Amino acid sequence: MCNIFAGQDRADYAGVTRSVRLNGYSTSIRLEARYWRMVDEIAEGQGMTTPKFLSTLYDEVLDLHGEVQNFTSLLRTACLVHLEQAIRTREAA
Repeated sequence: MCNIFAGQDRADYAGVTRSVRLNGYSTSIRLEARYWRMVDEIAEGQGMTTPKFLSTLYDEVLDLHGEVQNFTSLLRTACLVHLEQAIRTREAA
C-alpha cells in the first residue's frame, strides 16, 4: 500500500509558486504541482481562467466571512471537496 503513496512522482509534490492578483493586490501562492493541476481543472470546469477563478473564490470568501484567513489552505481543501463531489457523482451514476 505505501508504494502507492511513497512511489509517486516527486514532481507532483514539488512546490510551485504563482503570482496572482487578489482583491486588487498582487500576491504569491505556493501549492504543490498536483494541487495546481487540480485548481486549473476546477477553474476550467467553472468556465474561467485560473486567475479569474482564484479572484472570484477569494471575493466570495470575503463576502461570506468578512476575511480570508488562509487562502492556500482553502485552495487545498477546495481540491478535496472537488474530489469528494466527483466520487459522489460517480457513485450516483
